[in-house]
Amino acid sequence: MASDMPQTTPVRSRRASIRVAGARTAAAAAMAALAVVASGCAVKGADNANLIIGKQQFVAKCGSCHTLARANTKGIVGPNLDEAFRASVDEGLGRASVRGVVEWQVKIPNPQGAMPKDIATGAQLRDISAYVAAVAARPGSDSGLLATAVEAPGSGKPAVEKGGKLEIPASPTGQLAYTSSTAEARPGTVTIAMPNQSGVSHNIAVETGKGGATGSGTVIGASPYITKGSTTATVTLKPGTYTFFCQAPGHRAAGMYGTLTVK
Repeated sequence: MASDMPQTTPVRSRRASIRVAGARTAAAAAMAALAVVASGCAVKGADNANLIIGKQQFVAKCGSCHTLARANTKGIVGPNLDEAFRASVDEGLGRASVRGVVEWQVKIPNPQGAMPKDIATGAQLRDISAYVAAVAARPGSDSGLLATAVEAPGSGKPAVEKGGKLEIPASPTGQLAYTSSTAEARPGTVTIAMPNQSGVSHNIAVETGKGGATGSGTVIGASPYITKGSTTATVTLKPGTYTFFCQAPGHRAAGMYGTLTVK
């Protein structure tokens, strides 16, 4: 299977308004420029934006690249949206303007950046931008229905090996996580399958020891990368503790790893 591993070449920012370097100042300028437009037509009290769908779609389409605390996304390819908008919100430019900036960034992405054109349009873009505007740079956690709109990363039941086969899916929501953060297997040769329906390129690798987000063990096996479908790695396991993780740049650090216990 051909690898579709993400490129590791440094990626420039989407637009100057939310650059990683100086993101706060630039975002404030963009928000000021868009304030009249955003308050006049992009944001209306009766436009029926659905924040639940907005959160789900943000996680699925944007979370692998952007950090947004309330959405529990930790992507590092693009700007941290909490930091990008914090100063502007504190200065009182308003969340309507945040929404306008988000819509503008998606509609007119930097051609030299990583964000694809038309990643969201129409009602989907309306919902995503409304959710980001509602929660960016806002302390605390989502509550009510928003709190359960997206399953917490790695919160599934432990994956258990059966007959030499172990299945650990990538999160289908687009989160940088597997559906389970723990797995169990018996000693011997084990084929680990990683189904991936997220549209984000992932693989699964196994190293010795409990390495967490960084790791220092020896990698004993790794699957090819895949965006849609399923990929496998076959490893020989002795009793002990191992770490399974994604080798795509930034994914492990963002939380895409778990502990495999062999006994």
